[in-house]
This record gives sequence, structure tokens and C-alpha cells, in this order.
Amino acid sequence: MALVIINPKGVEPWISALREVDPNLDIRTFPNDTNREEISFALTWRHPYGIFKDYPNLKCISSMGAGVDHLLRDPDLPKRVSIVRLVDPYLAQDMAEFVLALIMNHLRDLNAFKIKQTESIWKPSEYLRIRDVKVGIMGMGAIGKRVATELRKTGFDVMGWARTRKEISGIPVYSGAKEFSEFLSKADILVSVLPLTPETKGILNKKNLQLLPKNAFVINVGRGEQVIDEDLVALISEGHLSGASLDVFAEEPLPGNNILWKQPRVNVTPHIASLTNPISVAPQIVDNYYRAKEGKPLLNLVSREKGY
Repeated sequence: MALVIINPKGVEPWISALREVDPNLDIRTFPNDTNREEISFALTWRHPYGIFKDYPNLKCISSMGAGVDHLLRDPDLPKRVSIVRLVDPYLAQDMAEFVLALIMNHLRDLNAFKIKQTESIWKPSEYLRIRDVKVGIMGMGAIGKRVATELRKTGFDVMGWARTRKEISGIPVYSGAKEFSEFLSKADILVSVLPLTPETKGILNKKNLQLLPKNAFVINVGRGEQVIDEDLVALISEGHLSGASLDVFAEEPLPGNNILWKQPRVNVTPHIASLTNPISVAPQIVDNYYRAKEGKPLLNLVSREKGY
């Protein structure tokens, strides 16, 4: 049985990485893959909806990243097929470093100095220090835990929030709906690394964002659909929030007429917080390929009900 790669951004780095692990792997590429009844495993990112119906012997679909919402949105996703995601230590570390950069940019308000530079204005201003803020991380899976622990190493006061109770040494973790309001009320900097589920869609809305302390700063590197853009912009304009850094959006690329482009207190980056490294995850993919082929338990199996 063969493996098919479905990726509109390109397949060559993935083919090279997989062949390095197993030179004998039978790899096909969409849409040039004929004899689709021979395909048992699909590796994909943002596939065309409905195409998996054309693979009658498909056993497993692997996301090319940690997120699987792009898969679960497909109304024709075969129910008999298992779904797995990738857990990449490089991806988690990259995310932690990116979040740290965004937080330090906020504490020193470097964007304001860039604007002043374009206007030839020399004007020092006060700034925040690491000890002045408490950082709240929404989502305490593999990535959220790494972000939290790396920020703590840097000296930040860090807390987390998760759907279910978690124990992480040195980091208090709130859980569930009952503790969500208390968590938000203490977060001077709020970082979302949540997966997209029915429960997290629109979670950063006016009602919840108003619970943050005055002048709180919002960072979203989870999924764009979690933020209600209009509510965020309104609370920044009203002065309740000091600003935001957003790397993910409900529609990507972000349309040119979106209100976020014109907000001086909002940083927009094009979904570049962390990118999956094909070389580092190739062994995991090949392992799952043979596990699926042999009917063995899969690594990083996704629950369709939970959405992750």
C-alpha cells in the first residue's frame, strides 16, 4: 500500500524527508496519483474537500501540523478513517520563542518607536518590565506547556488554563468554565494556543475580553476563529485593552479590507509563529504509516469529538 501527499504549498521537502527515513516508501502526490485504491495513508494540509471519498482503502489521514481543524471541517471526511496530528518539538520551541518575542515587543512598545522613526521623532517613554506582568496561557497541551515553561525560565509569572485539570510543576493551571473568569481577571498578557473546537470558536469575544485587567494585551497564535475581530478592536479603541498581536485569522490570507490592517495597536503577522519541519517529523509519519498498515495503535490519534 502507498502513501499520498496532498499539499498545495509543495511536496518536495516532504518527499525528501520521508525517503531519508525509508527509501523504499511508495509515495504518490496529489493530483497525479493514479490507482487510488492502492493508497492507505494520506499526509495533508488544507486538502480539497471531498477528495478522500476517492480513496477506498484509506486507513489513516495525518495532518502536516499540530492542528486538525482544516481536516475536521470537511463534511465528507470518511468516518471509518483514523486521523492523527504531528507533535514536533521544534514546532513547540519555535512557538515559545515567537511568543516571547511578541511579549518583549509589547513590554518595550517597540512598534511605537518604529512609528516615531518614520516621523523623525526622538521621544523616550516609560516601559514595562518582566516582573510587572502576569502571563496567562490558554491551552496547556504540548505547545502551551512549552510556551509556559520557556516564559517561566525567562522570569515571567505564568499561569495556564485548560479544558481539563492539568498538573504542571511551578505553573498554576486553571481549568474548565468555572475557573475561566478568574483566570482572565489575572492575565495582564493573554496568549491563546488553543485548538479550534466548537467550544473555543469565538471564545475571545467582548464578554470575555472585558474580564481582562485594564491595559491587558492579547496574543493569538492558536486559531483565528477564536477572536471576534470587531470586539477586540472596540476594546482597544475604548482603552480597555492596550493592543494585540495576531498571527492567525478566520480567513487567510487576511483580506485587504479587513479592519485589523489599519489598527496601529494591532500587530499582524502571516501565520508564521511556527512551521512544521519535515525532517524532524518524518520518522513519526513513517512510524504511523506502518502502524496503520499493520493495524497497530497510532501515535497522536485525534478525537473527532474533542477536535484535537
